Amino acid sequence: MRIEIPEEVGAIIKKLNSYGYEAFAVGGCVRDVLLGREPEDWDITTSASPGQVKELFKRTIDTGIQHGTVTVMKGHKSFEVTTYRVDGEYEDGRHPKSVQFTASLKEDLQRRDFTINAMAYSHETGIVDEFGGMEDLKSHIIRCVGNPIERFTEDALRILRAIRFSAQLDFTIEAKTREGISAIAPNMEKVSKERIQAELSKLLLSDHPEKIEEVYETGISPYVSAAFHSVDRSRLFLSPGLPKKKHIRWAAFLKDTEEKKAVQVLKDLKMDNDTILRVRILNQWIYREIPPGKVQLRRAMSQMDPSQFDDLLVLKKWIGQTGIETLENLTEEIRKNGDCISLKELKVNGSDLLAAGMKPGKQVGEELSRLLDLVLEKPELNRREILLRLLSVS
Repeated sequence: MRIEIPEEVGAIIKKLNSYGYEAFAVGGCVRDVLLGREPEDWDITTSASPGQVKELFKRTIDTGIQHGTVTVMKGHKSFEVTTYRVDGEYEDGRHPKSVQFTASLKEDLQRRDFTINAMAYSHETGIVDEFGGMEDLKSHIIRCVGNPIERFTEDALRILRAIRFSAQLDFTIEAKTREGISAIAPNMEKVSKERIQAELSKLLLSDHPEKIEEVYETGISPYVSAAFHSVDRSRLFLSPGLPKKKHIRWAAFLKDTEEKKAVQVLKDLKMDNDTILRVRILNQWIYREIPPGKVQLRRAMSQMDPSQFDDLLVLKKWIGQTGIETLENLTEEIRKNGDCISLKELKVNGSDLLAAGMKPGKQVGEELSRLLDLVLEKPELNRREILLRLLSVS
């Protein structure tokens, strides 16, 4: 079977072959091509040692040379080339203590997580599938290579990766693999919160975000965090129709969770501050009524940036609130009219107030907020000369 691979990948493989080394595209890129998806990265595995790879290519980077990985640059593109290896003992439940290079492609493939990720390809050899990955692709199954308990004990993050892949590909987790997930779930405590968050975010951003329920059903959730485990899922429904924005998907997941706990979930997972802020605002407003009047709407819009307000309306419509089309039309009118809805759009600033005789201090900010409140009610007041006349200078 012949599949299409990038010209650069073919050139790297061909050059390694010309010097007597085996080389193959490997892992997720092979899986994605077979599924008709566009691979994010193309990885190459080879019998050549890192030193031999570096000798053959002019531009290389020692990405993870202790684990056998050299990045080969082709123009502005980079490709990781990794020597066949066998992992040593996993002492921390995440990383092998050592790696040993091997001359066997099968041994290299055998250390990988799932059968669908343990296939290799070259034009010369075709598909190398030692563990039934092709059959599992056809059957839409996530199955560990070999013994699931061993694979998950080696690296506990694979537990979440199994669920994430099932969500991204809409595959079913094979029974023994699923049993292994539940058995090794406590080992998730060994995984960094950042890595857990990355997997959960990818899951929520997939076409099947509802599969986050699997994290609870398989017994993983207590080992993510106490706050995550106690999320209110009584009315949880997630759908691929939601925009694929991280803060929107997380806000949808946490919509029925009290604000303080929702924020704690994200903080426990070391989420970035921007996402936490956006989710917090959406959490505060998703069930709050916004009357269909321009004054009330401008006041609501002033509490967040424009894109955030659009996200809020999307979520409100998604949970079935009525009258959202009216709010969308009014929002468009407000923007088309150029109504002021933030301090930065106010026609006076702190310097103007000081020049008008106001003393420096918190009174300046309070006065600007008061003027903004007047303008939110009557947009026609947003003219410099009018606002200066309305100043409360004592």
